[in-house]
Amino acid sequence: MPRPGHPLTGTRTARTTAPTKPEHHVSHTTASPSPSANRTPEGEPPTSALDLAEEFLDRTTPLSRIRSILHRYPAISPAIVLVLAIVVFGLLNERFLNPANLSLITQQVAVVGTLAIAQTLIILTAGIDLSVGAVMVLSSMVTAQATVHLGIPAVVGLLLGLLVGLGAGALNGVLVTRLKLPPFIVTLGTLNIFIALTLLYSSGATVRGGEMPDLLTWTGSVIPLGGVNITVGVLMMLVLYVVLALILQKTAWGRHVYAVGDDPEAARLAGIRVNRVLMSVYLAAGAILAIGAWIQIGRTNAASPNAGADLNLDSITAVVIGGTSLFGGRGTVWGTLLGALIVGVFRNGLSLAGLDVLWQTFAVGVLIVVAVSVDQWIRKVRK
Repeated sequence: MPRPGHPLTGTRTARTTAPTKPEHHVSHTTASPSPSANRTPEGEPPTSALDLAEEFLDRTTPLSRIRSILHRYPAISPAIVLVLAIVVFGLLNERFLNPANLSLITQQVAVVGTLAIAQTLIILTAGIDLSVGAVMVLSSMVTAQATVHLGIPAVVGLLLGLLVGLGAGALNGVLVTRLKLPPFIVTLGTLNIFIALTLLYSSGATVRGGEMPDLLTWTGSVIPLGGVNITVGVLMMLVLYVVLALILQKTAWGRHVYAVGDDPEAARLAGIRVNRVLMSVYLAAGAILAIGAWIQIGRTNAASPNAGADLNLDSITAVVIGGTSLFGGRGTVWGTLLGALIVGVFRNGLSLAGLDVLWQTFAVGVLIVVAVSVDQWIRKVRK
């Protein structure tokens, strides 16, 4: 056997072992990149392998498949809840499916559903608007008071109400985009501002429908349809849903709204003017709330400064139950419509059951908690 110190032997040894030394060194480096690295017991797979296995198993479980479907089609869950609610309340009380009662539900949903459209836009951008009900009431009072006490034409009064809605949306938008304040804090403050302005402007007085021009109460006109009395306000609400659904799905502005809600920094890097999109969303919401004020006047045949006490809660509930994520970037207006119907069905069904209004509010609160919990669960889906 040649001696290790022989020159030829040493050279040959270097040639034969040179390729193997780096391999041994790389293997050692991969196993222990640094002295502080985590050491796994011998025989256990690395953490990355465990993560991949866990992800694979998670994707193959029935619950994960359901979660993926709900993530892809957010309107499925509210549709199921709505059908179950109708069946349950229909079995509990035979009057629930009476055409007259169904007419009442649709008329109640007209106002909540319209406010929920505005709320959907805000929540899609990862915001929230606690002032939607107050803006609607302020707009309705300005419209009614201007036409009755100042004697201006009804069309001008409606335009004034629209300006109020746009002004309120502009105020919220400026505070959010320019001062960088959280939407929750901004709208919590403007909620109280708008309530105070309404009471100061109206002196707490209600304007009756008989005092107003016919155009203002026209949204309460009834149209018989298949045994159910549908009001003009309900049709206006449905038109708003169709228009907004087309805008969100078919226009660049709609895609920008989703992008800003999903990740504002990524949207900004992609060239989207985030502040401009947010400002336009708050302005659009204000205009929709002004239309909601018109529908509210026709629905109640009056303009009252105390109307809409539960509308903020109901609008948020409708949006969240409808599958729109409170974290923004995911949801549809059709899901919101289903959510508004669920709120209307629950309130009406509990009322027919003889439960107090407080218990109805309690039930709506439970719906919010459950809906947010489901939303959190759906968000865990791995993309």
